[in-house]
Amino acid sequence: MDTKRILNFLKDVAANNNRPWFQEHKEEYLACKADFEEGISKAIAVISEFDPEIANLKVSDCCYRFYRDIRFSQDKSPYKRHFGAYICSHGKKALRGGYYIHIQPDQCLICTGSYWLPTNILTSCRNEIMGNIEEWRTAVENKEFIDYYGLPNDGSWVEDKPSAKGFGIEKLKTVPKGFPRDYAYINYLRMKDYACWRVVPNDFFDGDGWMNEIVKYFKVAKPMMDIVNSVVDDYE
Repeated sequence: MDTKRILNFLKDVAANNNRPWFQEHKEEYLACKADFEEGISKAIAVISEFDPEIANLKVSDCCYRFYRDIRFSQDKSPYKRHFGAYICSHGKKALRGGYYIHIQPDQCLICTGSYWLPTNILTSCRNEIMGNIEEWRTAVENKEFIDYYGLPNDGSWVEDKPSAKGFGIEKLKTVPKGFPRDYAYINYLRMKDYACWRVVPNDFFDGDGWMNEIVKYFKVAKPMMDIVNSVVDDYE
């Protein structure tokens, strides 16, 4: 991808987030959109080599709309300030865990796992982790996973400014209801999602070399995601 061009366009959108400006620059938007979608198409191909469940996805199954839904938002800006794609076998609106790619000036990142899980599914995930704690620890306490993403308390997610890496976007301040307070691995049960992320430099997605990098990060996170997906699949 030509990320310099994409990021420059996104900076301009942030500074001129209105319909008249956008219509004047629609051709640039379409060029950047096409470049991003071509990159996502290539990403689907390389990820499917180790996760064949996503092999039949189309780009349209993964890429989010650039136009914001402002009906229930105080922010009436009509356009997003990023390009994003969620590569998930059940589609981009699914609860099932997948692989997320996000391009935004100074906030580019990749993410793996599930976010916004309903309480009943979270409870089932917590029970699954307790019931198979050694399998879970093997997935998230190996050296590569910790080097790439850290442990639940190592990173934090602040809106538009996440730490360089992290595991768990949101966490409960206390023990979830119905679970033992003295459980040895309580930090895994306090998590409100099972997603891990890595912030990457603005030039990370330049060219095609980033394909090998995302495979490295996504493969390490997949065993964690598979455990959570085994629970989510019972509900979807």
